[in-house]
Amino acid sequence: MDDLLMIVPTRGRPDSVPAILDCWRRTGATADLLFAVDDDDPMLTGYREHMEQIDDPRVHWVTGPRLRLVGTLNKVALDMAPRYRFLAFMGDDHRPRSASWDERFRICLSGGPGVVYGNDLLQGELMPTAVAMTSDIVTTLGYMAPPVFVHLCVDLVWKDWGRGMERITYLPDVILEHMHPAAGKAALDQGYQECNSSEQSTADATAYYAYRDNGALQADLEKLRALVEEAA
Repeated sequence: MDDLLMIVPTRGRPDSVPAILDCWRRTGATADLLFAVDDDDPMLTGYREHMEQIDDPRVHWVTGPRLRLVGTLNKVALDMAPRYRFLAFMGDDHRPRSASWDERFRICLSGGPGVVYGNDLLQGELMPTAVAMTSDIVTTLGYMAPPVFVHLCVDLVWKDWGRGMERITYLPDVILEHMHPAAGKAALDQGYQECNSSEQSTADATAYYAYRDNGALQADLEKLRALVEEAA
């Protein structure tokens, strides 16, 4: 079994590929990296051109039908969970900055089922906008994020899982910078407009409160606490 895979669902931003790969090299990361691209992406040719220029066995990409962020993440995570001990997620607008950030994640997760995240310089400890977890969490629940979500609020769920398991670590000195318009670090392109629209924000927020308050979160936590007990 391989150790750590970072999954990056991406759409309409092929230039994120070389930008993220540059961060991999600068930080000395040894984790595998997988870009998940929609097969109907208007920029698919740009992704293909970038990937064809990469000669690095750690870097992979897959294409598939558009499932939106959570759907794509779940499909890839479930496919890859048997192969990797740890699975991680970040957006195509995250940039790892800290040397050996992936090794810090491995160390935190080496003791058993759990969740770890670094500092995105936007939400900080408040939300794990980029996250890593043991792959047994994904196989136990059948997803890396509840499929009732489309894009937003899944970071709140990951924090709920980690806290409910009493197995969560925040690393303030491990920087995975979120190059987001809210931080003035990116333009408000079509992707941001779609996922941050009032309609999408309302839908995902409503899904979160329903998941949290109507028993689904507690059902997941029962499974995760049992997982922790089994691993002890």
